[in-house]
Formats: sequence, structure tokens, C-alpha cells
Amino acid sequence: MEFNAVILAGGRATRLGGVPKPSLKYDGDTLLSHALQAAQGASAVVVVGPNAPDEPASTQLSVGVLRAREEPVFAGPAAAIAAGLAALKKNSPSTPWTLVLACDMPHASRGVDLLWAALASSPNMEGAMAVSPDGRKQPLLGAYSTAALEREVAVASEGQGLTNSSVFRLLARLNVLDVDVPAGSTDDVDTWEDAAALGINYKLEADVKSQEETLEEWCRTLLQAFELEGVEVDVNEVLAVAGVAAHSVVRPAAPLTTFIAGYAAGMARGIGQASDDASMNAALELARKVAKEYSESGTDPE
Repeated sequence: MEFNAVILAGGRATRLGGVPKPSLKYDGDTLLSHALQAAQGASAVVVVGPNAPDEPASTQLSVGVLRAREEPVFAGPAAAIAAGLAALKKNSPSTPWTLVLACDMPHASRGVDLLWAALASSPNMEGAMAVSPDGRKQPLLGAYSTAALEREVAVASEGQGLTNSSVFRLLARLNVLDVDVPAGSTDDVDTWEDAAALGINYKLEADVKSQEETLEEWCRTLLQAFELEGVEVDVNEVLAVAGVAAHSVVRPAAPLTTFIAGYAAGMARGIGQASDDASMNAALELARKVAKEYSESGTDPE
């Protein structure tokens, strides 16, 4: 397969306290280096993210690898894909296929060959997307028709635009194969817990509190302010649901989703339908389900 590659490396990393994901090290090399390795064989590669001249030398881009930036910055992965495509079109010969990779999946290379194999056996498809063993689709480990991607970017740009839009929405009209990939292929780094699970270590300065500690402290402060000291809040679960909403709908959907889920849980608890834990768990699970259905359909759920 002849292809170019777009590597997304420009998120805020807010759940990592702003520590840049590309510079995190796994198995002796940076996450960005692992992503570049996963894209090996590409005719051209563009990394969409900020220039970082103060990063360690191992994170610097190889000769010939392009750098681009979404506009506005931090506009989300769909906008980043568009920026990457534009940079490739301007600076490199076009290829039939474009490999799209997030930079925070150190084992993505395990799934890349499976994507190409699936497309080779189904020549009429417009792309292939990784699906983890638990059934979760990961569009940022995918290979797509360059022409189809450029078409959908143009359509979106003429409409509501791509700022804070989800990748699922960008790809909604493409005829895409779901490709089962090995366990771990799509494991990414959104939180320090994710990093620890993958064996990624990053030592913050001793006098700086971790984001997790700050969030726990803020949670306790809010509960006290609302006289809800006895309520248990699973901060990680709330953030996970917010993340699903942000990726599946648009980024501002995250706080809106968690607010409505919390309101629904409070209403259920208030009328005695369920306990605090049960009502909150049910509300968060429903919010997660609806967000996923929204992204897969590309339209409002009925």
C-alpha cells in the first residue's frame, strides 16, 4: 500500500497536568518516536503539534518529516487531521491512502499491518479502523482513502467547520472496515494511571502537586461547599465519561454531559429511586452509552 501518514501530537494533555505526551518515554524511547516507527514505510509523514525545541534530542523529528499545526491551536483531532492533510498536499506527492495515528499509543504498530491487510482484501472500502478486543473503535489508529478524507474535510469546512468536532463525525460518511487488533494496540495515555499501566514513568518536581491530588482536593472542597461531604465521587470515572463525550461529540460536550448526568443522578436520588452510588453510576453509564451511539451514528440519537 502506498501511503502518507498523519501523526497527531498536539493536545493539551490536561489530565497529565500539561506534560506533553510526545516527550513521555516508553521502553527507552519517546511516544512520538514510537508513533514514527509505527508509520514506517510512509512516503511522507507529518506530525501535527507544536514545535518544541527544548525537548530532548530523541523527540526531534527525523529529516524529511513535516510539522504542521491545527488552526486554531487545540481545535481537536479532526482539525489536526485536516491540517496534516493540507501540509502533505502542499509539500509531498499525493498517495492513495493516509495512515492516521495518535502519538500516545506505544503499541499502535501491532495493528498497522492488519489495517493494510484488511484493505487489500476489500478494495472497495474507503478505510479501515482499529477495534480493540473489548469492542472499542479507535479512529486514530486507522488508514483512510486520501481522496475520501480530503472530501469530508472540504464538506465539513463549508459547514460547521472542524473546530472541536469529533473524528467519528468527520468519518461518519466513509465506508470503513472495522478491524480487530491485538490487545494493547490501542492503549493510550490520557491519565497518569494510563501511563503507569503501560510502564511509563514521569517524575514531576517535588514541590508540584499532581493533577490527581489537585482534583481530589477540589472535589472535597466542592462537596463541602454544597454540604455533600458524605457523597463518594469517582473522579476518574467522571473524567472518563467526559473524555468519551469530548471525543465522540465535541469537546465542550464534556462539561455539559457531566453536568446533566450529575443532575439526573441527583433527581433519581432525591425521589428515592436509588442510592447515591447507584444513581451516579447509572447516570454516568447512560451518558457514556449515548455519547458512543451519537458518534457512531453521526446524528442525534433518537
